[in-house]
Amino acid sequence: MPSCFDKTPDAGLLGDTPMRDYARKLGLFMRFAEPEIRAAIATLDLAPGMRVLDAGCGSGEALPWLAEAVIPGGRVIGMDLSDAHVAAARLQASRQVELVAGDLMSLTMPAGSLDVIWSSNTLHHFPDPLATLHRMAGWLRPGGRLAIGQSGFLPEMLFAWDVRLERAVVDAVRNHYRDKYGLDERRLTAVRANVGLLRQAGLVDVRARTFAIERISPLDRATHDYLLEAQFRSTFGERLRSWMSAEDFDALERLCDPTNSAFALDRPDFHYIQTFTLVSGRKP
Repeated sequence: MPSCFDKTPDAGLLGDTPMRDYARKLGLFMRFAEPEIRAAIATLDLAPGMRVLDAGCGSGEALPWLAEAVIPGGRVIGMDLSDAHVAAARLQASRQVELVAGDLMSLTMPAGSLDVIWSSNTLHHFPDPLATLHRMAGWLRPGGRLAIGQSGFLPEMLFAWDVRLERAVVDAVRNHYRDKYGLDERRLTAVRANVGLLRQAGLVDVRARTFAIERISPLDRATHDYLLEAQFRSTFGERLRSWMSAEDFDALERLCDPTNSAFALDRPDFHYIQTFTLVSGRKP
């Protein structure tokens, strides 16, 4: 373990440990949402020479996007709890990128040493989000910005032609996560309070902007692969059976099966919407 971490973490709120590996799913999402994530990064006004931390960098797709905005003279640090994710990130890291594996809450970093902290789909993994924000804010220089990105403030639109089935699927997924991790709906959706959390952490000039990730048929390859592998096969599937009626589960299986004539991604009326919200604040 790198010396900048002083202890081995317990399992995170959503079961994260250094051994957990979902790099494939992370990569699928980042390739799918690249235009919108890049647009969110562009709002941070990064400049050459800046020092940036990607807190919870996952498989590292955002690292080159951040690095290209701070060259020449800048530096990007990517950190993630998962050893496998850091290993995947190293495959695409440039000379301007430094990678460390470990728990953010055990990371030691000089106070006031960063210009920007970017953290995407990470804050909800921590049992105490406010304490996590306080810790990260301490690493910012005066005037530095902390940016928290989060998918899914609003429910996805998956099956535009069948809102009732879509609602049943969303409820089943929430019930599955509730039982798997012991979390109720309030805890699973607590990230919607990020504006208030950043203000409680002492940040000023708090801003929020939501990007609609919207795709229609015919789908590009990145969207097709993300929805099929990360959603239909990884998030849905047999695990939802006990939370749905037999009729609804059968309908869902037909929609998620590429060999079925009802396959959702082949429909000419397929219309998908997901949101990505960036909330940022400045250190006084």
